[in-house]
Amino acid sequence: MSVTIYHNPRCSKSRTTLALLEENGITPTIVEYLQNPPDIATLTNILGLLDIAPRKLMRTGEGEYKAAQAQLEDMDDAGLIEWLTKNPQVIERPVVVTAKGACIGRPPENVLEII
Repeated sequence: MSVTIYHNPRCSKSRTTLALLEENGITPTIVEYLQNPPDIATLTNILGLLDIAPRKLMRTGEGEYKAAQAQLEDMDDAGLIEWLTKNPQVIERPVVVTAKGACIGRPPENVLEII
């Protein structure tokens, strides 16, 4: 099974989710999304798999979000997706994508439903 994790190695939930995948015999493709942010098409696909709006994928406690909050309120989904590709630190983490779908690893055990 092909599994991709959009991973931040500095995040404990992301590290725990990666370890959980490995404990279940899965060697995922690891995308360190802060260094390699998803493009618009990839992020749009991920949001579709998650079945959520872009706002639900945002870490609202991040400084970058707070600094842009007023600007973000007026954006449509396409604008928010483009903004997220340029500000990947605001993307919720980790996101795991498999052939069965996608989920956010908060809590990490969420990934068990799609592996």
